[in-house]
Amino acid sequence: MNSIPKIDLHRHLDGNIRIQTILELADWHGIELPATTEETLRPFVTVTEPQPGLVAFLDKFKWSTSILADEAACRRIAFENVEDAMRERLAYVELRFSPYFMAQVHGLEMRTVIDAVVDGVRGGSELFGVKVNLIGILSRTYGAETCRQELAAILDRRDHFVALDLAGNEADFPARDFEPHFRKAREAGLAVTVHAGEAAGPESVWEAVEILLAKRIGHGVRAIEDPRLIEQLRENRIGLECCLTSNVQTSTVDGYAAHPLKHFLREGLLATLNTDDPGISGITFDYELEIAAPQVGLSDTEIQQALRNAWEIAYLGEDERREFIGEE
Repeated sequence: MNSIPKIDLHRHLDGNIRIQTILELADWHGIELPATTEETLRPFVTVTEPQPGLVAFLDKFKWSTSILADEAACRRIAFENVEDAMRERLAYVELRFSPYFMAQVHGLEMRTVIDAVVDGVRGGSELFGVKVNLIGILSRTYGAETCRQELAAILDRRDHFVALDLAGNEADFPARDFEPHFRKAREAGLAVTVHAGEAAGPESVWEAVEILLAKRIGHGVRAIEDPRLIEQLRENRIGLECCLTSNVQTSTVDGYAAHPLKHFLREGLLATLNTDDPGISGITFDYELEIAAPQVGLSDTEIQQALRNAWEIAYLGEDERREFIGEE
């Protein structure tokens, strides 16, 4: 089935921290955790059953980010993310992270966090042979002013990023509040992808597309509710970064069978398969491909189409794309 190289476009670096790493870094920095073994800590850092919503899901990050106490910790988790991608036989992965989200627990400098992540990813890519690009996230939950500071840090390290994303509490912090931020990012040459249609309805996707000028949408599940929006996404070749297990765990959909990915593909949308937060969700890319996608009702042909779509919308140059998938 896997004739097309595997690719993950929506993977949060800080949502993929190994439990053993959390334990070791906590011990190193004298941070008290609610448990002291992998098995006993797992329920605190991994989703084991659907949560009542996105905010409850995000609570699982508490202990994962608690151990990001210094530059070395940030570098380590970045390096291990690339190693995990290699183990999952991913040919290409886009890792996204919020510098402020990673920095704020221990008062780190955001530029220091970025430099550590870049260093860890570079080292991992060189050792494991995985192509990685980085996406900077603005954490909308912290408000427009904090996001301005976060954007400044990202733009100071502009050469290390391919795109800017907006993530966090979508329902209470609408995309329109961040229009100046994304205008500045576009002027700096960054592509735009936005979390939308996950914790809020189709109007959130409309704002991401029409106000922030996003060419890719993270999740986009609620787009199914608006036929005119579906037409807009198709006609403008706007990609959807679908995350099946994550959407079940956040109760964005009521089980795999209710996920609209199959409908998106049949409508000709550039919908794709991704992991979102594999550490938090307790999954791998193969789980999404081999377990989640069939439960959604995808045929092998539709799974292959989702992979082709991902290569089409990946933040790669044409020469790089051809290196992975040939001339097609």
